[in-house]
Amino acid sequence: MNRPLPFDPIARAAQLWEDRIGPSETMAAVTGVMRVQQIIQSAVDNALKPHGLTFARYEALVLLTFARASSLPMRVMGERLQLHPTSVTNIVDRLEKDGLVNRVPHPTDRRTTLVEITDTGRARREQATKAVTAIDFGLNGLTGRQVEQLTELLTKVRKATGDFTE
Repeated sequence: MNRPLPFDPIARAAQLWEDRIGPSETMAAVTGVMRVQQIIQSAVDNALKPHGLTFARYEALVLLTFARASSLPMRVMGERLQLHPTSVTNIVDRLEKDGLVNRVPHPTDRRTTLVEITDTGRARREQATKAVTAIDFGLNGLTGRQVEQLTELLTKVRKATGDFTE
């Protein structure tokens, strides 16, 4: 976007919706979430680009860093990242090509391939983490408490749609 608009287009759309269609609260909330997602995605992409990472590849490196043995089966990566197996394969292919992960045989299950983070992957993850945390992952304008409240609200929506069962 080149310059800020002199009005809030979502508020204006909500008023028009209210006048012509009916209650607009949900439409305005969803439209706001979608716009904020665009803003956050752009900020995070810009922070990760100098490190040769997309958010999906960054998430995979973080996940492997959190794993006890610094490795996980690809199937588990897909479950935890909530991605289709094909997407996980593509992510791992790119990370492996860049020397950030290795595929290794599982020590006890010949049918399973593990993905392990390399030292280069750890270093890249650390640099990328500094970049995204320096911009607060693109989530500007909120207090710490507001971020907590936002997380709580979004978690309720995720749980209601079956994202997890906790």
